[in-house]
This record gives sequence, structure tokens and C-alpha cells, in this order.
Amino acid sequence: MLSSGDDPADGWFGESVAACYDAGPDGEFDEAAIERTVDLLAELAGDGAVLELAVGTGRVAIPLAARGFRVEGIDRSRAMTRRLSGKPGGSSIAVTIGDMTTTRVAGGFALVYLVFNTINNLTSQDAQVVCFANAAAHLRAGGRFVVEVGVPALRRLPPGQDTVPFRVDADGAGGGAVSFDRYDVVSQSFTSNHVSVVDGRGSFRAIPFRYVWPAELDLMARIAGLELEHRWADWARAPFAADSDKHVSVWVKPID
Repeated sequence: MLSSGDDPADGWFGESVAACYDAGPDGEFDEAAIERTVDLLAELAGDGAVLELAVGTGRVAIPLAARGFRVEGIDRSRAMTRRLSGKPGGSSIAVTIGDMTTTRVAGGFALVYLVFNTINNLTSQDAQVVCFANAAAHLRAGGRFVVEVGVPALRRLPPGQDTVPFRVDADGAGGGAVSFDRYDVVSQSFTSNHVSVVDGRGSFRAIPFRYVWPAELDLMARIAGLELEHRWADWARAPFAADSDKHVSVWVKPID
């Protein structure tokens, strides 16, 4: 359910989300976390141009552009990208409004990337496959596609349970927030549910996603003509292991 004042064209990331997105409690917004992300993306990009799918408020794109890269972005949410353009350095990012599965921008890129679980915002396997194809179509030969996404937390589900809480906050004054994921293992769909209470007033938001396994992503990449080059557990390049809760994967477009 969208909040009043949100433009349906912005999808799940309308004005009510954009207004507080950068103040989120996730560690992804820490300066050190952003620097680690940008360090690796800059190395993978080399001296080429960069395209971010679902560029949002520019959390990653702006500091990457500040290092001298030509960075472009695609995003369907005007509410989110208004925040980007209003930030210092944001005007240097050329943003195209559109769906990341089908929207094309001109030029061949050395790097296309999709971070912070955003591949899960595509709620069908078909849409995820098409997204890989679109990323590959933007890459020059030898270019790379990078995806950061969590590993489905299904091992935390005992028999008969379909819900995994991942955040519980309380302010000590009768307010707080609870967030939980609810899984459907048949369809690989899940919803992230967020309940908050502020000044005695409650709100609820549920956002649909589709989880995807690393091996499934590798097959999507192969269909798009890409080859797996790296898979790490985080942006610091820790080894990906059985207990990793996310991965940063890199696929390369072969040089003929």
C-alpha cells in the first residue's frame, strides 16, 4: 500500500520513502560502508564509464562520480532521483527515468551495477532475466555487471514458520519499529513488512520482492552472455562461504 501523496509511477519508492531514505538505520549508509563499495566499483570500472541501475538518491553514484568517473543512472522513481539531483555533485549524474529491465541509454559502459538487494525488487524470474540482458546490452566487451544481494534466510525458518524478523527498535517512550520478512518458498516471493509507531500513531508498509539464489543468478548471467568472474561475501572481498548472508558477484562480458 502506498502512502497518500505518493505518485504510483514511482512504484514502492515514492515521496514518503524518498523523504527519509538516506536516514535509514542500515549500515549501508555509513560513510565507511559507502567508501568500501565505491573503492571496489572504481577498481572494476578501470577508466571507463559507469551505469547504475536503480540509482535512487545517489548514495553510491555521487561519490563514484566524485572520483572522476562518468556515471549515469536509470531509475523509475522521480521522488528518489529528485533527492539525487539536489545533493552536492548530483547534477553531474545523468539520470534516465524508466524501468531498469528495458530502459536503454546510449554508449558502451565498462561497468553496470545494481546494489543493496535491488534485484529482488523485480518480482518475477522473467523480469530478473530481462534485467541481466539489459545490463549486458549496455556493456562494452570486457565490461562487468555487479550485483549485491542477500542470500535468502530460509535456514532460519523452522518447520511451519514463514516469517523472519530482522529489525526491532524501541525508543522507550511507547514508539518504535518492527520489520520482518514473510516468505513463500513455492513462488520464491517474499514481502518485507515494516510496522512503526510514532507519537502513538502506527503505520504499516509491505513491499513485495522475489529472492534469488547465487546459482540462479549465474544462469541468468549465462543467458545474457556473461561469465562469472568473482563472488565475495562483501565489498571488502571476504570469501563467500556457506554462512554468508549476502554476496557481491561480478560477471564479465567476454572479449570476442
